Amino acid sequence: PKCGTENPEGAKFCSKCGAELGAAPAPSETSEASTNLQPNIAGLLCYVALWVTGIVFVVIEKKSTFVKFHAWQSIMTFGILTGILFIVSPVFSRIAVATFSPGLLVASGVLSTILWILGLILWIILLIQAGSGKMWKVPLVGDWAEKQASKVS
Repeated sequence: PKCGTENPEGAKFCSKCGAELGAAPAPSETSEASTNLQPNIAGLLCYVALWVTGIVFVVIEKKSTFVKFHAWQSIMTFGILTGILFIVSPVFSRIAVATFSPGLLVASGVLSTILWILGLILWIILLIQAGSGKMWKVPLVGDWAEKQASKVS
């Protein structure tokens, strides 16, 4: 404990100051990423420019599984979202215009708006989680990202 008191082996609390005694915390995988940034900062940066910074960190990160996880998750999450927003949505809009279907055009606009808002919320959550040092997994994507991150570089 901080007070410096010697305590009997197996004691759970310091006899002088009452501080909890326990095993030392498990060492982290590395204290820094290949970029000489703290892993939580590098993990956060994986999301800053969506899938683009994810690609950058997949290429440059060699040490930290944590950073590689966030890089792969960024690529998959925002790559899929970008694909949906910039490919599927315009297709629906063109079909709506070609078929003179104002209902489909409105539905396409509403769907795009909802996806943008959900994407923004997800982006903020991922920035906060990575910055806090957490490996928060996006459903359907997180497990895959974890497998990719654990592969040897």
